[in-house]
Amino acid sequence: VQLQASGGGLVQAGGSLRLSCVASGRAFSNYALAWFRRAPGKEREFVAHASWDGSATYYGDFLQGRFTVSRDNAKNTGYLQMNYLSTEDTAVYFCAAGTDYYTNYNDRFYSKAYDYWGRGTQVTVSS
Repeated sequence: VQLQASGGGLVQAGGSLRLSCVASGRAFSNYALAWFRRAPGKEREFVAHASWDGSATYYGDFLQGRFTVSRDNAKNTGYLQMNYLSTEDTAVYFCAAGTDYYTNYNDRFYSKAYDYWGRGTQVTVSS
């Protein structure tokens, strides 16, 4: 499956953005969806995960309820709604897809669980 993330941009602190991830090539509903991010000088970090049907969602501990992951399988699209953005959210955001099955509960929080990756979209939050 091919993934294309979009929706990034420049926003002031406290603002909102919605990222989209459009899938093509294979049935999007076969896969779990995840968002990761990489800030300058930092390692890639788990942001959010949605199960294949969106019924189960998981978030990075740092989010404190500010982001919401969702998906519309009929449109082959996943979303990441980001509210109350801070300068610490500045990063390249990637969407990823992988089989929605995990040997260990925590596997879904690591990038190795996902076989397909989009190219990323830059989010810059100004103070």
